[in-house]
This record gives sequence, C-alpha cells and structure tokens, in this order.
Amino acid sequence: MAKKNPHLAPENFRDALATVQEDGKRNWVYPKKVKGLFYKYRTYLSWVLLGILFAGPFIKVDGRPWLLFNIFERKFIIFGAVFWPQDTYLLIFLLLIFFVFVILFTVIFGRVFCGWACPQTLFMEMVFRKIEYWIEGDANQQRALNEAPWTTEKIWKKSSKATIFLVISLMIGHLVMAYLIGVDEVIQVVTQPPSAHMAGFIGLIAFSGIFMFVFSWFREQACLVVCPYGRLQGVLLDNNSINVMYDYVRGEPRSPIRKNQTELAPKGDCVDCSLCVQVCPTGIDIRNGIQMECVNCTACIDACDEVMVKVDRPKGLIRYASQNSIKEGFQKLITGRVKAYIFVLVILIAAFVSLIATREPINGTITRFPGMTYQMREDGKVSNLYEITLINKTFEPQTVQLKPLTEGLELEIVGDTHWTLEPQTKFEGRFFLVRNQADVTATQEKVDLRLSAGGEEFGEIRTNFMAPVNK
Repeated sequence: MAKKNPHLAPENFRDALATVQEDGKRNWVYPKKVKGLFYKYRTYLSWVLLGILFAGPFIKVDGRPWLLFNIFERKFIIFGAVFWPQDTYLLIFLLLIFFVFVILFTVIFGRVFCGWACPQTLFMEMVFRKIEYWIEGDANQQRALNEAPWTTEKIWKKSSKATIFLVISLMIGHLVMAYLIGVDEVIQVVTQPPSAHMAGFIGLIAFSGIFMFVFSWFREQACLVVCPYGRLQGVLLDNNSINVMYDYVRGEPRSPIRKNQTELAPKGDCVDCSLCVQVCPTGIDIRNGIQMECVNCTACIDACDEVMVKVDRPKGLIRYASQNSIKEGFQKLITGRVKAYIFVLVILIAAFVSLIATREPINGTITRFPGMTYQMREDGKVSNLYEITLINKTFEPQTVQLKPLTEGLELEIVGDTHWTLEPQTKFEGRFFLVRNQADVTATQEKVDLRLSAGGEEFGEIRTNFMAPVNK
C-alpha cells in the first residue's frame, strides 16, 4: 500500500513532490480518465498537431525539406530557408525571438503551451495514456492490475501494452531522425543493413529506447524534473498571468454534501470530492494554488465542471483565470511588463528581418591547408595551398569566381577550374596562391581576394600568405 504523500496536506504541499512518498520512493500516478469540453478540444487539437508533426519531414519545397535540423552537418532548414554555420548569428536572433515570445506568452497565458501543444503532453496524454486506458482500464483498474499477482490476463495485458508502446516509440524515434538527417537518409538506414549506416542505426535505436523509457516509466517526471520551463514559472508568472486556477473566494470553505444535514455555517461551492486531484496527470491538488507541477492541462476543470452540474452549482469553480481576477474580480492582461516584452520582441523581429534581407546569397570561407606552410618552386616562385568552403544560399545554380586583389598574386585552382554550386548546397575546393619570391617583403602577409558570381560581387575575403623574405 502506498504511503501517505505529505504534498497533499494543505499546510506543507510545497515541501514535497506529489510523485514522491515520505520514504523517497516513486509515488506512481494513476490519473482518472477525464471527459469534458476542454478534453474534447484538446483531443481535436492533438490530432492536428500530431498530424503536422509527423508530416513535417515529408513536406518538401522545390525538392528541399521544409524543416530540417541537421546538427551533424550544421545545416538547418526552417520553413524552407537554409541556415549554415556562417548564419549562426541569424539562428541566435531566431532563438532570441523564440525565447522572448515564450516569455511573453507565459507572462500572459501561463503554462498553456505545456497542456495543449507540448509534444511530451501530446504523446503522453493523447496517445500512450489512451492506449493504457483501452488495455488496462481506468485508474482503479490499473492500480489493481499492478498490485495483482502475475496471471495469464496480467501477462497478456502488460505484454500487449509494451508491444504497442514499443511500436509507437520506434515510430517517434524514426520521426526524430527524419528531422535530424532527412527522410531520404532515414529510408536508406532502414532499407539497408545496419553495417552500412551504423551511426544512423544506433541513433534510431537510441532515440526509440529513450522514448520508450520516457512514456512507459518516466512519464510526468519529464515535466517535473527535467523540463526547465516549469521551473521558470516562478520568475515569469505574476498575479495577472492566466492559469488554471481554483476560485477560493467562491469555493471556500469546502464541505462535502451530506443528506439530511442542517447547514449551521456558510459553505463554499467546493464539495471536497477530490476529483480534481484524481484526474491530475502530475498528482497535485490545484486547490493549493499555483504550483510548478501544474501543466495547465484542464483535466481538473472538466472534472470540477461535471461535479458542479450534478450539484446544481455554476461551472467555473476551477477555470482559466489570474490571481487578481479571482481576488479582485478584475482582469488586466496588458501590463507594463507585457508592454516591455512586446517592445523587445518587435525590436528583435525587425533586426532579424533586416539581417535576412541583407545577408549575402553566396558565402565563402578560406583557410590555409592544415600542416603546410609554403612551397618553393623551381621558377623562383613561392606558393601557399588553401581550402575554400563555398555556400550557395540561393535557389539557382551559381558559378563562382575568386580573384586576388593583392598585387603580384596569381591564383591556381586545384582540379576543376569551374566552381559550380547547386542551389542551397555547400562546396569545398582547393587552390594555390603564387607570387615571385623576390617580391616577398614579410614572412606573413595579409592578402585579399574577391568573391563573385555571374558578374556580381559578393564581398572580399582576407587570408594570410606565408613565404621566406628575400635577402
């Protein structure tokens, strides 16, 4: 029998996690199956979001992925636009915009993203949890099944659930890999022997194993222990933030309904049925106030509204509201703090758009060939070997030319003398810079080269030229 959880006591609920027993062991959460208006809307939204999530890697624009986060090759495609390592500053701006937007959204609407759109919640509550209800039954049936001895029925149910969970975890693992390396690469990994793509195969197994672990055992701990977003609430939220809130003004004092009992004192609308606690996927009591563990999933709202209808009292005892709106009856969304975040967000978006509009369509990086200094030639000339990395950020093929600007320098391309780049691709080549050794005046000299394509210049690149000084 599970030991009493001190978290549920109103006087010390902030001193412990709802999922931890007094002796430190895991207190397994069995949320009761919920139904209601919010749950129905969350289900519909989850179908849309999961559809978008699974369709994302397959959507292509002009043969290119619509979304790709290839951290291995440091290539990112976001809504059809390609970002390379040279565009790191753009990605930083994009991340800043994202974080400021999350902060602004959280300050106004609380943690609604976690309950309605977070992939962890979508998969846990709308996929894995529903399968568990279908196979093992509601909360009490699941609890009884786990405590029962191993019978044929228990083995069948547990093995069936584990098999389905594993299949879905494999699907999610393949989905994540498709976002990282692309659908075509994943198809090659799947259709060919593991030895042909060992790194990809190990990645698929690792991701699938992680998701199997998270959704079959770790579960709500991902939100309570791992996710930093919930812990930021203490900094981001204020008394005007919208959250799933219990109306203590209307609900207190709590009192269960008993037949044939004379009311001697005023009672609140809360009948102390504890259904809001029983349906909570993180095991908290929303009546204790705003808590880090609350993911704003609205399960408690649906459960409470159902009870309020049965006892002939108004819905909304638990609802989306702010602390001030419950205490003072007045809601103010656009505060000075919100205006400041909006101002910062607008500035960041304007800067990002400006940087996107002015970024060079062709980018080049030149480095000296590793491990080599200079090469003396029989004709009295000295040469340096270089590597060049070219990135074509346009959607048309480009033939790139490189021309020395420093007087006396000659350029010799190694291999194909025409550097033709396909759209949205990277090219690596090698070339020599050559000059008369008699003209060398410094052991190491700064030299400039001009990058152009189709008669249009795309900037100058500076590098070093090394040679012995003529004495």
